[in-house]
Amino acid sequence: MEHITLLLGIVIVTALVFDFTNGFHDTANAMATTISTGALKPKTAVAMSAVLNLVGAFLSVEVAKTISGGIINEEGIRTEVIFAALVGAILWNLLTWLLGLPSSSSHALFGGLIGAAVMSAGWSSVNGSTVVTKVLLPAIAAPLVAGLAAMLATRLTYRISRKAGEQATSKGYRAGQITSAGLVSLAHGTNDAQKTMGIITLALVTGGVIAPGSNPPLWVIVSAGIAIALGTYLGGWRIIRTMGKGLTDLAPPQGFAAQTSAATVILASSHLGFSLSTTQSCSGAVMGSGLGRTGGVVRWSTATRMFVAWGLTLPAAGLVGAGAEFLTKQGTWGIVLTGALLIAGSAVIWTLSRRQPVTVDNVNDVGGEPAGVVTTAIAAVTPPPAGTVAAADDLKTTIPGPDATEPARPATV
Repeated sequence: MEHITLLLGIVIVTALVFDFTNGFHDTANAMATTISTGALKPKTAVAMSAVLNLVGAFLSVEVAKTISGGIINEEGIRTEVIFAALVGAILWNLLTWLLGLPSSSSHALFGGLIGAAVMSAGWSSVNGSTVVTKVLLPAIAAPLVAGLAAMLATRLTYRISRKAGEQATSKGYRAGQITSAGLVSLAHGTNDAQKTMGIITLALVTGGVIAPGSNPPLWVIVSAGIAIALGTYLGGWRIIRTMGKGLTDLAPPQGFAAQTSAATVILASSHLGFSLSTTQSCSGAVMGSGLGRTGGVVRWSTATRMFVAWGLTLPAAGLVGAGAEFLTKQGTWGIVLTGALLIAGSAVIWTLSRRQPVTVDNVNDVGGEPAGVVTTAIAAVTPPPAGTVAAADDLKTTIPGPDATEPARPATV
């Protein structure tokens, strides 16, 4: 019993470490566009997001119940399985953070959990219908819905404000961005903090501390909320740079539309108990807002790397979780070795990140990635904004023909 109690304590601490990595990995979801458009200073933005993540953790437990009693069958699952799942999720989170890719912390957790459960008790331990309906389908639908909503919202906001002065509208939309960013942070705490609550609750069930089907205890809710808030305050500047500057160039109206659309999708899914990826929802909204502005484009090279990371998250975390579970099945030495490998892998990733650090001071510096052939082509054929046609016609009349002695001046694009 003492061994189980010690192991359970290790699992709870590891779960809170995952929650911490989830916080700084997903700060970009709420604050990347707000920081990139200058609506808030970086430190102010992450502090605000941290507080609202903590508040959001107390608003619902529907997602936590989906994880603790839905994805895998609790019967026959050992506490070591939870530990192995968390190892896979943490390492994948850290690797994608190192690469600056906004992948899904949620799917990393699910992948690790599924892989470890299958290694421990076979495929029968996984509730396939729950995985499909509450994980896979939302993963496909959420970025599409959020992206379409953001694209339409962006077009609507530009249409409504086309006669207003740019300075006045920018100021108003920056204020709207702050509000919508707070809503996304609240939604993130409501959805993502619950995933750690669910995994700790599942560990308590496997350890015989609480009965199957129980809601998360209050201390679990508090500790998960604090852990994700601390991680959020740390920043996760690498992914903030990718979301704010790497996918598209956002103006304040676009940032407002993207954040509002993403928050709506996330809050609705939390209410229904769908454990979707807040990262995918927010990334889809950012791309949709980029396409929604006339002349706006998406950097598809960055988006493609992000899509690949999304597709690899579940299987990659699952393989690591399965490998970690294979070790923990060997006994105490296997558990110790798994923990040592987790610490060593995390240390290596952190050391590599110090070679080219991204901090609060350079988060808005674009790495100079070219727009790419597709982006350039889209920009070339996109109609100019209303009111510029006459100016373009005037420009044509001032360009000398081929027989003129003065060389033609290149048109400004």
